[in-house]
Amino acid sequence: MSENQNAQTGPVPSFYELPNVETTILPVAGGIPVGIERVTNSRLGIAGAYGGWGDSYDNATLPGFVSGRLGEPLAENEVMNLGELGFHHRMHIPDLTEEQHLELEVEVGARLLKEAVAANDWSPADVDGLLVGTSAPVSGDYLSQIARRAGLREDALKVSVHKACDGSMGALNLALNPALGVPGQVNVAEELAGKKVLVGGIEGLSRFTSHARDKNALQLFGNGMGVFGVVPGETMKLLAGKSHENYDDEGLLQVRMYYPHSKEMAPGKSMLEVSQEGSSLRVAGMMHEPEDGLPIVMAGLMGMVKLFVRTGVEVVTDAYREYRLMLEKLGQSGKNIDVIIAHHANYKINLLKAKQLLKEGIQFPMPWLLHDFGNVSAASCAIAFLRQLQEIKPGDHVLFDGFGAGTYYDVMAVSMG
Repeated sequence: MSENQNAQTGPVPSFYELPNVETTILPVAGGIPVGIERVTNSRLGIAGAYGGWGDSYDNATLPGFVSGRLGEPLAENEVMNLGELGFHHRMHIPDLTEEQHLELEVEVGARLLKEAVAANDWSPADVDGLLVGTSAPVSGDYLSQIARRAGLREDALKVSVHKACDGSMGALNLALNPALGVPGQVNVAEELAGKKVLVGGIEGLSRFTSHARDKNALQLFGNGMGVFGVVPGETMKLLAGKSHENYDDEGLLQVRMYYPHSKEMAPGKSMLEVSQEGSSLRVAGMMHEPEDGLPIVMAGLMGMVKLFVRTGVEVVTDAYREYRLMLEKLGQSGKNIDVIIAHHANYKINLLKAKQLLKEGIQFPMPWLLHDFGNVSAASCAIAFLRQLQEIKPGDHVLFDGFGAGTYYDVMAVSMG
């Protein structure tokens, strides 16, 4: 990925202005806009839907919105250069009651699932599994609520993954990788192999950050959602995968856990806690929480580089080496990764990761695809994948690179179609 390959030089339209986006106004709090686009690649047998909700703020109007949330104006030196970080718009909602937040996010989530099901030419009853990454769910049973409203079967396996920005890739890894199974718990990949599965991320980050005091977080994050349909082992086959966790002792990215977790971390034990109730599973990740109860506190851009780049490069390198070994076993050593779908934390982080990987002799395309969303956490990779989907050919190899606060990393090399 070159310095200018993904730079955006001209004006960037808002997501709602794009030609294939269907928009409507939801009757919540005087009207909240929501937009969704369907994407289909019939050659691969993969399709899905993505979008966002709330008013779209560009980089010129965002400081006014943030100042309103803070109750004080942003100083000139506090306004981030978001354009050079790859972001030109964010979607935000006004302050709402708890009841309004719940109704809004259940409705947008259900609409997204319905659109993803329709894009795949499935019926809701066809769906056997739903795996969604959500950093701060609006309710403890959010996934069950949107599945029910979208018409999915009650016995469909529902897996909520709370690993911050890595949530959707953690979900995809669970769906594809039987090695992640834990004795005594349902092996998600074995359970869903050969079945119709929806995977993605839904992030109401405007709600989550509404009471934050961190001025960078208020400018970087916004609402977003994306879900795609796969048949594990058929339309998407795992070639190699890594899941890595490394506790953020320094608190470089502190995130409050709005989901059940014991908040205990025994030496040598996973930071993930898995609970099951009926057909619903929750994978909850331990976070370094802010001491003052605020939702999020960031150490700044250099802190994010320190947190994600070095370990992220190591995990991608390990997964890539495993991938090369698998290709040798398959007699396909001449094959390589065709594209990498990486979490869009910000453009500079991804650019630096690409440069560090190049030092390891690893080079593959890493397109920047979310100019009009901002950092949408666990929804990021799902949206990026759907935006790249129509360029992907049967037999292509795709590397998914997810990472998030905690810290968590999920990297998978897959064969498509």
